[in-house]
Amino acid sequence: MVGGGISGLTAAVEAAEAGFDVLLLEKKPGLGGRVAQLNLYFPKLCSPNCGLEIIFKRLAANSRFRFLTSAEVIAVSGGEGSFEVVVNLKPTFVKENCTGCGRCAEVCPAERPNAFNFGFDRTKAAYLPHRLAFPYRYVIDGEACRGPSCARCTAACPYGAIDLEMEARTLILKAGSVIWAAGWEPYDTARLGNYGGGRYPNVITNMVLERMASPGGPTSGKILRPSDRREPASIAFVQCAGSRDENHLRTCSGVCCLVSLKQAAYVRECCPEARLAMFYIDIRARGFYEDFYARVREGTGIELTKGKPGEIREDPATGNLLVLVENQLNGRVLEENFELVVLAAGMAPSALCAGLPASARDRDGFVSPVLAPGFYAAGCATRPMEVAPAVRSGAAAALRAVQWLGRRGHGR
Repeated sequence: MVGGGISGLTAAVEAAEAGFDVLLLEKKPGLGGRVAQLNLYFPKLCSPNCGLEIIFKRLAANSRFRFLTSAEVIAVSGGEGSFEVVVNLKPTFVKENCTGCGRCAEVCPAERPNAFNFGFDRTKAAYLPHRLAFPYRYVIDGEACRGPSCARCTAACPYGAIDLEMEARTLILKAGSVIWAAGWEPYDTARLGNYGGGRYPNVITNMVLERMASPGGPTSGKILRPSDRREPASIAFVQCAGSRDENHLRTCSGVCCLVSLKQAAYVRECCPEARLAMFYIDIRARGFYEDFYARVREGTGIELTKGKPGEIREDPATGNLLVLVENQLNGRVLEENFELVVLAAGMAPSALCAGLPASARDRDGFVSPVLAPGFYAAGCATRPMEVAPAVRSGAAAALRAVQWLGRRGHGR
């Protein structure tokens, strides 16, 4: 099982509970994937904590489930019930007997940008991956750590769990079947030069806003402008930032409109007087999500303009942003000022997918659900999708693998 996000976790628990041995590999130091970074799910606006805690509990109780974190898959070869997976196991400098007490972080003098919060805050070099971390174990950033010359964490740990001499290892694993649930990445908005992505501090992505809105995020749940840490009086949501574009991702991510609507509800609760606006090509809220769209539109008072901005400019004196857009419904060219702009960045496949054969990837880099007999893909590695379809995709991949192995007498 490659990938510890919601689809990989679902596939793992379904296969393990069906009686098959499962080894899950996750390149990050904790399981949970992108779902662990979310503040709330739509349409009910409930916390993702519940779903993750339940699946972690099921996996922890199953003796057929094992996992390796900080484990990056380098290559997959073989087939027909005899796959070989090459894995680079990155040192975490913390052993499995860590209890998560945090003494190491308390004495650590070094800091690092917090990648979980997209670098908007910092942690110590010894840190807990996130508040729902599974395993609940600290890790040490080898690039930020001062090494054995400091070793304050070693002296502070009452359990002898620190090993600053830990080295990287390469493992060669055998498997009867492989499920590829490598997940997705937010599209790099620095490539959208006309929107100032990566250049204007008050142009952020939807995933950054998600972390801001989270109580455990870099701003403790407050929506603040990065430039001056001030509550914005006006916020624009710009849809299809890198999606539905021949020069970037040609696919519609299918979820960004709903995410922006959800985030408008966050902002309205946090900043009741703020002006909210959304610029869109189409509002894609199909089926029962139409009710969610109507509820948010009416409850937040968000201004909706059908038109994709051609350019965003910054006023360097104030950090405010000028959005230039043509309203497609009346042909008027608008120049609107906002204090914060949120780009609905498209969903791009994980970089790990680029290592698979070109014949298995589509024009945007997503992979086929069936890569080879016994080799299956799940979740956002196959296409952009929200959480519920990702869960179903993970279960479907597990069913394919279980049936394929069962027909060949493997596993149980």
